[in-house]
Amino acid sequence: MEDLGSGFFLAMHDLEIRGAGEVLGENQSGEIQQIGFSLYTEMLKRAVKDLQAGREPDLSQPLEVVSEINLHTPALLPNDYCADVQERLTLYKRLANADSDETLHDLQEELIDRFGELPPQTQALLETHRLRVMLKALDVIKLDVSENKLSIQFGPRAPIDPMKVIALVQQDRNTRMAGQDKLVRSIAAPEVKQRAAAVRELLKALT
Repeated sequence: MEDLGSGFFLAMHDLEIRGAGEVLGENQSGEIQQIGFSLYTEMLKRAVKDLQAGREPDLSQPLEVVSEINLHTPALLPNDYCADVQERLTLYKRLANADSDETLHDLQEELIDRFGELPPQTQALLETHRLRVMLKALDVIKLDVSENKLSIQFGPRAPIDPMKVIALVQQDRNTRMAGQDKLVRSIAAPEVKQRAAAVRELLKALT
């Protein structure tokens, strides 16, 4: 443990083994190993946010809605684009943690700068994450977009005006309800960017 930064790594391993101490107490170890450091910090962040807003934290609820997105096309970092496995895993994690279009744009610029022009699979991967960021605030549970059909399923807390949904279905013969929480629209979108644009167009009409 004589290298530069070794003290930090030692402290991180100690944190993983013993767990973090109480934020407002005297205990110097805790139960963080049961849930992991990332989940612990997310739970703490949400609890602090709720308390600042005058609400009682409810940690039994999911931390956030995780949307299932399927664009019916490969979305990945190909081996011949980024050859190092560890580097690919790091990039996947950074993409998954990106919470804004600006962050994703910076990551796209970095990928182009380091590895060259984006292959179609990586373009699809970035579009998927852009949609994820957008859908996060709309309580979307599942999004399925193929070449000729768009299907979107909302959660119970989606900030969507039911009257706008009714008006849209009445005015657009290509859009219909499929149950109480799902909208289906017929589209013509052979390209990934066209599919993403169709999603944004539909959500714009609803919000």
